[in-house]
Amino acid sequence: MPRMLDVSDAVRAEIGDEEADRLLAGENAPGSYDCTSCRTPGDSEQERTSTVLFIGDETAVLAFAHATCLPSQVVQVTEEQLRGAVRSINGDSAPGGETPGSAPEQAVLGVTSGLVLITGELHPALVVEPTSPIARPGASGGGDDFLPLLVEQGYLPVASLGTVPPVLHGWSVLLAAGQLHAVLQPGSHGGPQVAWWQAHQPLQVTDGWRAAANKHQQVLMFAAPVGSIGRQPREDLLRDALDKAAAAGRLVAAALPLAGI
Repeated sequence: MPRMLDVSDAVRAEIGDEEADRLLAGENAPGSYDCTSCRTPGDSEQERTSTVLFIGDETAVLAFAHATCLPSQVVQVTEEQLRGAVRSINGDSAPGGETPGSAPEQAVLGVTSGLVLITGELHPALVVEPTSPIARPGASGGGDDFLPLLVEQGYLPVASLGTVPPVLHGWSVLLAAGQLHAVLQPGSHGGPQVAWWQAHQPLQVTDGWRAAANKHQQVLMFAAPVGSIGRQPREDLLRDALDKAAAAGRLVAAALPLAGI
């Protein structure tokens, strides 16, 4: 039976017209599936379903999502990220906590997820704070250039959390099997995206956070220098810390599009 599948031009170009036509005809596509974004059941015979192709260095995985959760797209990631995503989809990966990753120069980043209320609406957010100062590559003197480096990438200083920051195109937040895997940045010389931050284990997010991310199709990323935010145990305390960092001129932000399988 034909499926109600969305196959984008980018996905078709990768898998070929013959395979795409087989999917649309229902030969290789599942009827029922678990949406790889919101993790709730879907039925490609009854509702529009997106095909999402996750491409690593050597292999690829074709996944399915509600069209209302994710558009049909190609997501370029490393082979390690792809293996982690497959483990998550198969249920082999243990849930992660708030997991630190490595940024350039081996500075350790703390990443916390939470919901932030802006103009009466909840938005999914990631708050990034290094555990030590981050110097500009090649610089000497031990300064902290974390915020200037991000501003050079397109992040904007935040004076208050009264409005949603603008979208930073080329960056994205990677969700796989409903868990957070990485923050991706543009590749060099127009190449595919690469990981700016990557979880050692998939980071578990709440159902409310995931629902808000699927609703807005983007995640707000806030970044502050070491000592500005801290590891706050509750979202109200996290919001207070963000407000204080913004008022002190120690916060930058951007809205990052949602990517995932």
